[in-house]
Amino acid sequence: MLTQAAVAIPAPDADLCFAFTNTRYWRGTPTPMEELRGADDLLRWAALAERLPPALLERFAAAPDLLADALALRETIYRCFTAVAHGGDPAAGDLDVLNRALADAPERRRVLRGGWETSPSRPSAAVLLAPMLWSAADLLAGAQLARVRQCENPQCGWLFLDNSKGGNRRWCSMSACGNRAKAHRHYLRQKER
Repeated sequence: MLTQAAVAIPAPDADLCFAFTNTRYWRGTPTPMEELRGADDLLRWAALAERLPPALLERFAAAPDLLADALALRETIYRCFTAVAHGGDPAAGDLDVLNRALADAPERRRVLRGGWETSPSRPSAAVLLAPMLWSAADLLAGAQLARVRQCENPQCGWLFLDNSKGGNRRWCSMSACGNRAKAHRHYLRQKER
């Protein structure tokens, strides 16, 4: 039997936590869209975004409350970074929730080729989402925190890291929300004529 300690968990991208928060989109509309409708969706997301190996994912198939706990973590992290994007600080209660989840996440014991060796842990949302939690914590404690932005489309609400040269990116994506804003401004100009 393969133990968790024998599995390398890939190091997370800096903005992996935003890939997770953005699984709920069009937050500013009456009916936001939910990408994670079941535990299978969550496991699929972890496999693709966190690049977790199948041998590790199998441990989570029957974990109780996995989806509910994961969605609660997602909303906590969303609130933390929304506050940061608007020039504030995360609420103390949200930081407490994040820190408890980090305490429950497996410890990064040593670097292996292809990722981190972690300590064995019982299946939980914090264990499944450990790379995402590491990403959120590293971002909150790191130099890129000043580059956290929220899409200026009030219907969207996605979070992102502004890695543009000038540091003045306004939209989650120019091809989506940015293009919509340009089209709307064009429509308003045409309407005024």
